[in-house]
Amino acid sequence: MATIKSVKARQIFDSRGNPTVEVDVHLSNGVWARAVVPSGASTGIYEALELRDGGSDYLGKGVSKAVNNVNSIIGPALVGKDPTDQTGLDNYMVHQLDGTQNEWGWCKQKLGANAILAVSLTVCKAGAAVKSIPLYKHIADLAGNKKLVLPVPAFNVINGGSHAGNKLAMQEFMILPVGASSFKEAMKMGCEVYHHLKVSHSRSSFYSLNIYLFQKSRCCISWSKLPHPC
Repeated sequence: MATIKSVKARQIFDSRGNPTVEVDVHLSNGVWARAVVPSGASTGIYEALELRDGGSDYLGKGVSKAVNNVNSIIGPALVGKDPTDQTGLDNYMVHQLDGTQNEWGWCKQKLGANAILAVSLTVCKAGAAVKSIPLYKHIADLAGNKKLVLPVPAFNVINGGSHAGNKLAMQEFMILPVGASSFKEAMKMGCEVYHHLKVSHSRSSFYSLNIYLFQKSRCCISWSKLPHPC
């Protein structure tokens, strides 16, 4: 079985021009994987804690501390471990290497949630490569999901909260065409509802279309944003 040979992190920039963490994981069999940690524009009080540099550079949003934590602490600790043991590695990083908790649970404050998640995502991709299966199948195996179905597209049609210049308390209003007979029909239903809504409220500024895949398995809910198709 292939094992983790090296873990390397670096600072890159996301689509908003903010620094974020990218990680490469190289395995003993020559396989390698790469992932970038996402960072939302708004965060809730229950979310794990990112580690930012503070100071004046990049308006305080630099991630050199998180990158250093990957390269000097997390990476060396994972060398020689099995990349397919996702739960074991995640728990090891969160519970032992970081170990910080607050009233909401394991908050990842010491090493940074952005450092830990970047490594976790990359290890997940590496684990799928070791098993020679697609990433979605590897994640389904980890979740114990034996019945794979195409996810339902979820349409974010109205925005509020900190993402919009209005007084709506809710950040996103979404529709899910759960009664569609196929993915194609679901996309058609969602797009047509959105465009009718847009025409009916053309003078409002908070209508925008973001399309996600929504899949609920036995033990997890996963979201992944799709390119704008309409």
